[in-house]
Amino acid sequence: MNYFIHSLRTVSMRKLILVLCLSLTTAISASAQEVEVITLEDAIQIALEKNITLLQAGNNLQRNDAEVLRATGDFLPNLNLSGGVSRTVGRQFNQATISFQEFTNNTINANLSGGVILFNGLQNINNLRAARSSRSSAQDEFQRARENVIFSTASSYLQVLLDKELISIAEENLEASARQLEQITAQVEVGMRPIVDQFNQEAIVANNELEVITRENSLNLNTTRLIAILQIDPLKDYDFVVPDVSDYDLKPNVYSLNELVQTALANRSDLSGQEFRIMAARYALSSARGNYLPTISLNASISTRYFDTYREPEIIGTNQQGQPVFTRVTVGFGDQFFDRGVNRQIGLNLNFPLFTRFQNRTFEQQRRIDLKSAELQLESLQSDVFLEGSSTLIELTQANSEFVRAASNRVQTVFRFIFQEKLLDFYLGQITEDVRL
Repeated sequence: MNYFIHSLRTVSMRKLILVLCLSLTTAISASAQEVEVITLEDAIQIALEKNITLLQAGNNLQRNDAEVLRATGDFLPNLNLSGGVSRTVGRQFNQATISFQEFTNNTINANLSGGVILFNGLQNINNLRAARSSRSSAQDEFQRARENVIFSTASSYLQVLLDKELISIAEENLEASARQLEQITAQVEVGMRPIVDQFNQEAIVANNELEVITRENSLNLNTTRLIAILQIDPLKDYDFVVPDVSDYDLKPNVYSLNELVQTALANRSDLSGQEFRIMAARYALSSARGNYLPTISLNASISTRYFDTYREPEIIGTNQQGQPVFTRVTVGFGDQFFDRGVNRQIGLNLNFPLFTRFQNRTFEQQRRIDLKSAELQLESLQSDVFLEGSSTLIELTQANSEFVRAASNRVQTVFRFIFQEKLLDFYLGQITEDVRL
C-alpha cells in the first residue's frame, strides 16, 4: 500500500513538473515570438525621451535657470530673524543686600536684521548678465543635443535598413551563384566544360557565402548600436520598418560651398550657444574686476530681550530729609520684550579691499583665461563648420553623380530589356507591330 501511494505521488510529481516545463516553454516561445514594431518616427521619439546626453543637457538648463534666480536675488535685501532662550545659574552681587547670592536668570531674546548692497563694483549687474548669457547658451546647447539625437538615431536606423537590403542582395547573389554552380557541375560531369570552371564557380559561391555572413554580422552590430541609442531592452526582438520613400522627390541640385557655410554659421545652435558663452565669460571678467572697487551696504536691525530678574526703581515715598525713597519692582514680559528691551540700529558700511593676498588678481586672471578659451572654442567650431560643409558637399556631389549615373543605367537597362524581349519574339516568330515601352 505504501509503495502504491509512493508511486502515485511520484507520478503526480512528474506530471506537475511536466506541466510546469510545458508552461514555461510556451511562455518563452510566446515571449520570443513577440516582436515590437518600431518606425523611424517611433525611434526618434524614444531617443528624445531616453537619451542620457539629452537628459543631462536638460538638467544643465535647469541649473542655469536656478543660477539666474540666484543672481537676481543679489539685488534684493536679505532678512534674518534670530532668537534664543537661555538660563544662567550662579553667584551674583545683589546691590539691595550688598552681598553675593545664588541667582537663576532666564533670558529671552530676539533679533530681526537686514541689509542691502548699494554698490559692489557692478558685480551684481555683471553676474546677472553672465547668468542670463549662460542660460541662453544652455538653451542652444540643449537644442543642439536634441538635433544630434535625431541625427544619430536616423543615421543608425537607416544603416540598419541598408544592412537588411545588402543582406537580401548578398543572399540573391549567393542563390544565383549556387544555381550557376549546379549547372556548371552538371556540364563538367558530361564533359561539356573543363573542371577548372567548376573550381572557379565554387570559389565564387564561397565568396558569396562569406559576403552573406559579413552582412549579417554588420546588421547585428548596427542593430545593437541602434538599441543602445534608443535605450530599450536589448533582449527583445524588434522589427524596424522601412519608411515609404515613394513620394520622395529625388533630383540632383547644385550647391554653393560659401552659401552652405554662411547658412550653417547663421543657423547652428552650437555656434550661437558658444557666442553666448563668450558673452558670459566677458561679464564674469567684468565682475571679477569689480572686486577691486569698494562695497557700500546699508544695514538695519531691531532687537529685544527679556530677563526674569530685571528690576526697575520705583518711588514709594520720601524720607525725613525730603529725598525720594526707591524700591525695585519686577517688570513684566510684555513691558520688557515689546517696550523697554527694544533696540533699533541702522548703519551705512563701506568696505574697501586694500590687500586680499592676490585673490582678486588670481580670480581676474582665471576669468580672462576662461574668456580666451571660449573664444578659441568658437574658432574651432567655425573651422569644423567649414570642414563639415566641405566634406558633406563633396559627398553630396558624388551622390548626385551616382544618382545621375544610376538613372542613366536604369534607362539603358530598361531599353536593353525591351530589346531582348523583342529579339526573343523575333527568333520565336512571335513579334508583332505592338511595341510598348
